[in-house]
Amino acid sequence: MDDSEALLSIGTFARRVGLTPSALRFYDDCGVLRPARVDGVTGYRRYGAGQAARAVRLRQLREAGLPLVDVAVVLDGPEDAAHGVLRAHLERMRRNEAEARALVERLLPEAPEGAGHCRAWARAWIGGAELASAVRQVAPAAATGKTRERHPVLGHVLLELSAGEVRLVATDRYRLAVRVLRPTEFEGGPRRVLIGAEAARGLAEWAVRQRTVELECAGDGAEVRLRSGTDVREVPDGCAAGRGGGAEAAAFPDYRLMLEGLEAGRHRLIVDREALRDAVAGRARVVSLSVSGGGTGGGEDAECGRKERVVSRETASGEAAEVSRETAPGAPAEQTLTVSGGGREPVRLRLIAEGSGLRIAFDPAVLLPALEAGVGPDVLLEITSVERPVVVRSADQGSFTTLVMPVRRSGTED
Repeated sequence: MDDSEALLSIGTFARRVGLTPSALRFYDDCGVLRPARVDGVTGYRRYGAGQAARAVRLRQLREAGLPLVDVAVVLDGPEDAAHGVLRAHLERMRRNEAEARALVERLLPEAPEGAGHCRAWARAWIGGAELASAVRQVAPAAATGKTRERHPVLGHVLLELSAGEVRLVATDRYRLAVRVLRPTEFEGGPRRVLIGAEAARGLAEWAVRQRTVELECAGDGAEVRLRSGTDVREVPDGCAAGRGGGAEAAAFPDYRLMLEGLEAGRHRLIVDREALRDAVAGRARVVSLSVSGGGTGGGEDAECGRKERVVSRETASGEAAEVSRETAPGAPAEQTLTVSGGGREPVRLRLIAEGSGLRIAFDPAVLLPALEAGVGPDVLLEITSVERPVVVRSADQGSFTTLVMPVRRSGTED
């Protein structure tokens, strides 16, 4: 058996270890699970059978909710460090249990009764919680205040039904959020409808309590209905526009051109999403993100090793927890992400990164909602340059993409 016969395609390996091909690509990007070989011409990834045990362990840790930065410690770090990470994660799970239980109890009340069935020109059947989650992620990117007054169309969420997919899109020119849903069933032709952001949130509050929602876009008007059994919710009058791809919906920015024009990011930063969110929250004006480390130490540090203190998360008391680590002599320095500016002390976070020496600035009011809308413990920032849109995504939900515009640093934000 030659080397090529001993290796598995990404699809075969994914089925063997219980991961999706998209997750394997993400873990390759993060450096947590590299393929055994990548074809230089086609780019196809190949995996060895001996990598299955690591992949299964990785999947189990992710199912337990561990951020990738902690997964790397469990997989490759010292035994005592791995135990510490797992114990800390268990404590976080216990603290979150009461809050999660209270949230579910608030969502349990029976939904009110509504109107009967109405013929629709296009229909899609989607899980209620999935639809509500999509609205929650996308709607914060809709324009508000003066931006909405100048550009009323940007105060809406674009709803598209086309080619067996449902897409929700919102933008305020500084950020763009896109979520793609794949319904269990789909009928009818393409439709484009604008829904006011507040109206969309109201529909989501109802949808989250439904197991399955039938989404209807009527052919005789700019009508949007959500149906679950005999219960129906309609977009309030004046909150929907753009019938059948009309002038209003056509005026919405062409988000596809922006997505297609993106270049591959030269820098990729993977960091604990909640830790980054907390580090950005409460800062005013401009917040600066800078990456340091990753080189090989020299001189006295290389001989004696290095010690550093890095903020990991909040403790049960709400105070920042600092972790002291000692790097072995001659080992590469671990990269850290420093969040600074905006009237708060700098915070250093552990991260996995490709590229170093990066410094980029954001408006906290733009970056924070993108982090809060994310799903899963990790966030991946793909950065082409400090002046181009930054892609924000996660391994747990590849169907959701956010673009955030950085800002120019004034040199005084720190």
